[in-house]
Amino acid sequence: MSLSLHPPLARAAAAALVAALPLASSPALAVEIEALTTPGGVEVWLVEERSIPFIALEMRFRGGGSLDDPDRRGATYLMAGLLEEGAGGRDAVAFETALDAIAASFSADAGADTLSVSARFLTEVKAEAVELIADALGRPRFDDEAITRLRDQHLSIIASRARNPRNIASDRLDALAFAGHPYAASHLGSAESVAAIDRDDLRAAHRAALTRDRIVVSVVGDIGPQDAAAMVDAILSPLPETGAPLPPRTEPALERGVTIVPFPGPQSLVAFGQRGIGIDDPDYFAAMVLNHVLGGGGFGSRLTEELRERRGLTYGIGTGLASWEAADMLLGQFSASNARAAEAKALVVAEWERMARDGITEEELRAARTYLTGAYPLRFSSNAAIARILTGMQLGGLPADYPARRNALVEAVTREDVARVAARLLDPEGLHFVVVGAPEGLEPTH
Repeated sequence: MSLSLHPPLARAAAAALVAALPLASSPALAVEIEALTTPGGVEVWLVEERSIPFIALEMRFRGGGSLDDPDRRGATYLMAGLLEEGAGGRDAVAFETALDAIAASFSADAGADTLSVSARFLTEVKAEAVELIADALGRPRFDDEAITRLRDQHLSIIASRARNPRNIASDRLDALAFAGHPYAASHLGSAESVAAIDRDDLRAAHRAALTRDRIVVSVVGDIGPQDAAAMVDAILSPLPETGAPLPPRTEPALERGVTIVPFPGPQSLVAFGQRGIGIDDPDYFAAMVLNHVLGGGGFGSRLTEELRERRGLTYGIGTGLASWEAADMLLGQFSASNARAAEAKALVVAEWERMARDGITEEELRAARTYLTGAYPLRFSSNAAIARILTGMQLGGLPADYPARRNALVEAVTREDVARVAARLLDPEGLHFVVVGAPEGLEPTH
């Protein structure tokens, strides 16, 4: 899924990537995944690739920004950035110098659902890289200078988002869908919550988020099972076993209607959504085909054909299945002139209703299956790319043999399957639109 339309779609990027995997017989995916458990009890997925003396390591800690104290929203995001800013006996400059000396890379980031860690290094410097990564995860410094610098950057991002119609629309849709749940507010926090974060809050966020009981790990490259297990245990040994409880599952509480956020300019940005379907649902592959035909297939989708090609209402419209830890949604977004935003919105509703009633054609099914089984490229060209996809598979609860079976599951989807899932999934009564702009002919219902 190529959408960058809505933060939950970004949260669901891992699920979208694994949903797009073609058969393992594809040259880019001729990999064998070995699932192993370290002596310390951590499950690791390993792809041993000896052709290049290089190792890619990916770790994901479930929870992310959803673990934040509401009054300190943004603490996990800020804390993740500070993992790169000095650890153990090294301040930020010394830590970066040590990485540069061995030509290694290390990065950390936090979203609403996960805290992610990525590392790349040559086999010959594995010992030095492991020491640095273990320090960064287990012994971060949180120096005053680094806190001030990254907090200023953080506040700048928040201020920029507050002026961006896309972010305004997606944040408002989240607030409506998930009132009372951590997903209702951006994991970045607000200017007020971020300004209030101190070192004690950062250490509390570190203890809550970086724990061994909620981690998935993938290793790809020039390393065998025993060495990979020992490496992972050495990196994770400073971390506590358990942390803060994960938030509960929730259902988006959206009703049919329109929310308008006034914003100056000639165009309106429209984000829309309804409840979705989980990647573990037996009907997920039929829903994948359905979404591709509806709005996920670019120029081949019905919504693009109706709104852009036939009527010139928008430069682009897209939809996507968003599956993350605590909720699932079907989301979309487009821009239209203020004068024609109401017309575009009505066409989206009409197509929602038509597909829920009639399903898709045999021709649409064939085209979708062709595309979804390999008609578009995936970036399986490096150890790092493979490692990222493996962590996505683990987060989605997919088995290690999924790549070998995935295309057969797509090919097995029938027109009748899509019709059944369309009737079950597409919910015009739960489809809500957030319009950021000055739309003509649209009245808010909220």
